[in-house]
Amino acid sequence: MRQPAQPGSAAAAGDQNGSTGGALLAAVKINAGYDGIPVLRDVSLSVARGEVVALLGANGAGKTTTLLTLVGEVPVQSGEIRWLGAKARGPLYVRARSGLGLLTEERSLFMGLTVRQNLRLGRGPVERAYQLMPELRALSNRRAGLLSGGEQQILTLARALAGDFKMLMLDEISLGLAPIITRRLLNLVRAAAAEQDLGVLLVEQHVGTALAFSDRAIVLRRGEIVLEGESAALRKNVDQIADAYL
Repeated sequence: MRQPAQPGSAAAAGDQNGSTGGALLAAVKINAGYDGIPVLRDVSLSVARGEVVALLGANGAGKTTTLLTLVGEVPVQSGEIRWLGAKARGPLYVRARSGLGLLTEERSLFMGLTVRQNLRLGRGPVERAYQLMPELRALSNRRAGLLSGGEQQILTLARALAGDFKMLMLDEISLGLAPIITRRLLNLVRAAAAEQDLGVLLVEQHVGTALAFSDRAIVLRRGEIVLEGESAALRKNVDQIADAYL
């Protein structure tokens, strides 16, 4: 059963009256899908400044569709998305210009360009990216396509975090990476949330890892939210999440 958010928490920002409180991004009872067929049903969620929210669920639960709907790539059939306190309008590039970023699992890099050239195409200064991930400096002149999978994801995340986004949505950035690289990336995300007041919505395949690096967690099943709560509490009762997955 879906657990209600505590009154006054960021999770309660999207209430039954449609209020989104002080959230950076909020979805209020959105329905969305493809070719008129709904995938998401009455999904309400919010992310506040400095908060990391994990979005969990089995394959096909609607996690990626949720992210794509929030950034404007999948049309909302009903309900409302609010970004920076106003109704979100326009496609992804419009929302990106106002500080909403999306990192997909495909590692969005220009594989024929060097590390430095890829960083120059980001929103922020190259030097800031090097400060976040010092090992990139030695790889400056190497083409992105010649990097290892871990190095490519490090480059992708460093470019995003150097870009002064207000919020990032991360779609399984740990896919195919060694646990030590995953922890490094998520530690960097956690630090950015604390130090830069960055809001983060994190889709992560490993439940334990997601709960360890997030403040709250939301579980989707077949396009509906079936469980949500504080990550620390959910870590003590992982059986709840297993039941929600099934």
